[in-house]
Order: sequence, then C-alpha cells, then structure tokens
Amino acid sequence: MRKQNLFFRIWFYFRNGWSTYFAFIFAAINTLTVTYFLAIENYPTLSVIFPNFFTYVIIICSIGVPLLIGIGYIHFKRGEAFKSETDIALEVNRYFARHLVNSELSLKFEKILLDLVLKMDASASISDKDKQMITDFLKEYEEHTKSRTLHNTLDAEYFKKLERLKALSK
Repeated sequence: MRKQNLFFRIWFYFRNGWSTYFAFIFAAINTLTVTYFLAIENYPTLSVIFPNFFTYVIIICSIGVPLLIGIGYIHFKRGEAFKSETDIALEVNRYFARHLVNSELSLKFEKILLDLVLKMDASASISDKDKQMITDFLKEYEEHTKSRTLHNTLDAEYFKKLERLKALSK
C-alpha cells in the first residue's frame, strides 16, 4: 500500500463507519425523539394513540422496520436504481470490470474445452473449423490481456461488447 493511499483508505473506512453505523443510529434516535416530543406530545389526539415515548418507539419500529425492509428489497430486486448503481460501478471501478471480463473469458474458454472433450470422447477428430475457433479465441484472449491495464477502459468496453452481442443474439 502506497503512503498516498493511506489517507484515502482511512477516509473511506471513516465515511463507511460514519454513514453505515454512527449516523444511521443517531438519525433514527433523533427522528424518533424529535417527532415525538415536538409533534406527538403537543397534539392530544396523537397522545391518545401514543401515550408515552416507549409506546411510540415500539409502534413506529413495528411498522417502520418491515416497511424499510420492503423498500430495501424493492431497491435491490425490483427497481432500476440498483441496476443503475451497478452499471456505474462497472464503468468507474476497473477492478470490478476486470473481474467480470475474466469471468466471461473463463466461461468461454471452458465451453470450448468442454466441446472438445465431448468430441474427443466420441472419437471424433478436431476439425479445421474447431481449430480455427480455438485459434481465434486465443488470439482475442492474448490481444485483450496484453493491452489491458487497470487504468484503461478495455475491460469495461469488452464487457459492453459482450452485452451487445448477447442482445443481438436474442
């Protein structure tokens, strides 16, 4: 780890600790306290429903926690927001892009190997077409791996190319 990265690593851990744990807990406590003592306590109708702070916290948490779980589920599983976040992560995080491209290359390579194993198992010789397919893949693989770096966008571009090819084949 380089010295110049140390500050940013510490800053990253601080921001995540603050936003995920510290700020979250204090925001929840603050919201419950402020809404009860400034709103609920001053309105007799609401005071009947929420006779004390403890009752208010129990009722709000029993409604709010399942509601927020549902919202979180929708965010990750049903909504477009998380998909957009993932697309952005792919565009800006070269390590994530590298991992995805390596996975795609490995899958393609494994398919070729499995196809060859099946042909060899059936006592069939490898055709010129199959040899050309292997040669083309190896050439594509070598060109891509020798020219990509963590600082260029070749991995993200390669993944986008794969996505376009999948869309065209549908």
